[in-house]
Amino acid sequence: MQNEFVEARKSEFEELKQYIDTVKNSQGILMQTLQKAQDIFGYLPLEVQQFISDETNIPLADIYGVVTFYTQFTVEEKGKHRIGVCLGTACYVKGSQEIMDKLSEELNIKVGATTDDKMFTLEATRCLGCCGLAPVMIIDEDVYPKMEAKSVPEILKKYSN
Repeated sequence: MQNEFVEARKSEFEELKQYIDTVKNSQGILMQTLQKAQDIFGYLPLEVQQFISDETNIPLADIYGVVTFYTQFTVEEKGKHRIGVCLGTACYVKGSQEIMDKLSEELNIKVGATTDDKMFTLEATRCLGCCGLAPVMIIDEDVYPKMEAKSVPEILKKYSN
C-alpha cells in the first residue's frame, strides 16, 4: 500500500488510525470511520479505503460498497469550496438553471467538476428544503437565497482568496 499518496499524507493516516483505535469496539464503526476519514482527507480514495479495511478487518469490497452507495461519500477529490445549486422544482422554475450556467461559465467547469486550482467544485443538488427562498445556492455552509445569476461573480470573489 506504500505509494506517493500514502507517503505524502502520513499525518492524516496517523490521525485516522488514532480515531479508529478509539472506536474499534463500537457498533457502526464503518459509517463513523468513513465520515471521519472524509473529514480528514476530503474524500475517500482507494488508499484510504484499504487502510480502513486493514485497521478494522472489514473487507475492502464491503467498504467500497458503502462508499459508492451513499451520496455523502466521494471517491474523487473536491475543491476547497463546494458550490451547490438547487435544481428542485421551486428553484428551477425561479431560474436556478441560469445560476448554474453562470457558475459554469465563470469557473470554466461543467457541473460535477472541480476547477484546476482545486478551489471550487460545482454540484447540482435536489431540494434543500427552503423552497420559499428559491432559487437557492450554497457555498460550503453559506446559503444564498433568492439568487440571481448576475450576483455570481461578486459572490465568487469572496471565496477566491
